Order: sequence, then structure tokens, then C-alpha cells
Amino acid sequence: MHFKLSTISKFTLLMLLCIKMYASQSQNTRPVTLNIGDPAPSLKVNKWLKGMPFQTFEKGRVYVMEFWASWCKPCIAAMPHLSTVARLYGDKLKILGIDVFEKNTPEEKVKKFVDSMGDRIDYFVATDKDKFMETYWVKASGEGIPNSIIINADGKVAWIGHPKDLEEIVPKILENKWDLQQALIDRNLNRRLDEAADSMNNELMKFRGNYELVSHGVKLIEQEDRGKPDSALFYINEFLKQEPRMEYQPLIAFNTFYSLLKIDTDKALTYGKKALTTSNSTSQMIIGAIEICSYRLTLPSEIYELGAEAIQVEITLYRYPELANISKYYHEMAWWYWLAKNKSKAIEAEQTAVTTLKSKGNVLPSELALYEAQHKSYKTCEVEY
Repeated sequence: MHFKLSTISKFTLLMLLCIKMYASQSQNTRPVTLNIGDPAPSLKVNKWLKGMPFQTFEKGRVYVMEFWASWCKPCIAAMPHLSTVARLYGDKLKILGIDVFEKNTPEEKVKKFVDSMGDRIDYFVATDKDKFMETYWVKASGEGIPNSIIINADGKVAWIGHPKDLEEIVPKILENKWDLQQALIDRNLNRRLDEAADSMNNELMKFRGNYELVSHGVKLIEQEDRGKPDSALFYINEFLKQEPRMEYQPLIAFNTFYSLLKIDTDKALTYGKKALTTSNSTSQMIIGAIEICSYRLTLPSEIYELGAEAIQVEITLYRYPELANISKYYHEMAWWYWLAKNKSKAIEAEQTAVTTLKSKGNVLPSELALYEAQHKSYKTCEVEY
């Protein structure tokens, strides 16, 4: 059975770039001057694009401040979800979308976009005034976009996070079941731990070998370079003595699993399984580590089976699947199931890849032909043991 595969796939590049971006998030974090429990800053908008204008936050009412930009696809994907939340709570909750971080997009074009969304944007929308909201809300909270900030009935910041989590948080705040002090403690702790993991990740990069991350993507080192996985694991173990809660933090999980794959695949498998069941957020890191190591190492079938399961977790995690190339994920999953000698699951995953690709519309005939040929190969060829 012959498969034409590149030495490193676009899928791999995506995983590695995600690891790089994850690592850079806390490096670029600004000092937080707006946090949970603080009074809400002033509201200053330039133009109201949807809904009746208001100038202040009414005491006794809960508000969701949603920050977005016309170029931000995750922001746009979140809009129907925000509209559902707005309709669900009616007068109990006001959602205000503030357009920020625009560069050269005229306000008229932003207005045209909002109008084109129709009832997919079923809440208040306004544009920023002189970058006030961007500066004193978004940057002050240490976040990017999409980003939601909930203002409680007392006019204080009650929560800061991704709009996908609003359904869980909003009812607690509306029903006065939200512990403001604990939310502040949790947010500060999570930020501190992420910064610690980022710092540790920077130290561990010098032990990795095999590849290096550069600003424009991934550069492979052609000579054999296994790095120093034993040293990496030593540093990780020392770090975990101080921060045992970080064992399955994504960046720590990546470095641990990646190092174990080089020296003990049995231990890597045990760790990888535990990481995947303990924290869904490790799925991307497991996928990336397997992709990188498969370029240099001969990995056992059990590792590829774990990788296929991690891809399924990653697919399940997508809140907005329209933004992801889901068919390519299933295509990769099928290949890994085949390497894991699981023919039936390889056939099933490739069939799902074909079906998902067809459902997209505007499909490239060459891509569809490739997936269908791969599906046929899985069905007709025998697994080599």
C-alpha cells in the first residue's frame, strides 16, 4: 500500500504554530489594570450601529461587553451564539458588541457588515471612540479578542473570558450565585501559572532538537538531532515539585510527552493517555508532538492510536467548526488509525473526511479525489503487521 505524504504536513505546521502562539500569549500579556471586582470603566462609543444608544450602566442590570473586529473570524463565528444568549435572557441582560482593533476599515464598512448579519447579531453594537474601549477595557484586562467582560448589577467586573463560556457564567451572575472573590483568585492564579509555564517552555526549547520555531513557521533541521530529552524531563520534574498542578498544563504536557517519545514510548503512552483524560486542552499538544517525532522516529501503533483519539478530542472541542478544516482532521485521523493497524477505524475516519468535505461546497476536485482514493485504498488493502 502506497501513500504519497509530504515529510511534514500542513497539519503539522498548524500544530507547531499553535504551540508557538500558545507560548507567546503570556509573553505579550500586558500588566492587568482591569480585573474582576473592579468598577466598570466608562462607556465611550463613537457610533451606535445597532440598538438604542445608552451612555451609562444602569444599576441593577447585568451587561456583557463583547469586543470584536470585522477581520476576526472567531469573533464573527461567536455572534450567533451571543445572539442566542441575548434572546434567552431578554431584559435581564444587555449584550453590547464593541468594534475594536480596526486598522483601515472605514466605519461605514463595519456598519454594512453588521447590517448584513441580520438577526445573527441580535444585540447592541457600537464602534470604539478614540481607542478608549480598546485601551481601558481590552488591553487593561490583559486580553485580546474575542473577549467578553461581564458587568454585574453593582457595576463591577464579574468575569472576563471567551464568549463561548457565557452560557455557563451568565446564569450564576444573574441569580447572585457568583463568588466574585473566588473568581478573582482563580483568574489571577491561572494567569500566574500560564506565565510560569511559558517561562519554563522557553527554557525547554534548547533541549528539543529536531526542529526550531521561527517567525514565519517551522524550519526543520536536516541533520539528526534528538536534543536532550533527559535534561528536559529533569527540568520539568524539578518544576513540578514547586507547581504540581501544572503536570498537564498544555505547554508542560507538550514538552513532557515530546521528550518521553524519544526515550521511552511506553511511558509516553501512559502519560499521554492520562493527559488526554485529565485535560482536553492537551489534545493539540499530543497531536503536535506525535507529528514532529514521526518525522524522525519509528513510533509504535499504540502511539498513533492515541494520536487519532487526540484528533477526535480536538474536533469535539471546536465551538465554531466552520472555522476549521474538519475534513483534513479526519483525513489525518484515518492515516494514524492505519498506522495503528486499526483498519476499520481508518476506513470510518476517511469516510467521514469525504462526507465532511462534500458538505462544505466549493470543493477542489483534486482534494476530493485524493480523499476518495485514500478511502478506497483503506478498504482494499490489508494492514501490514
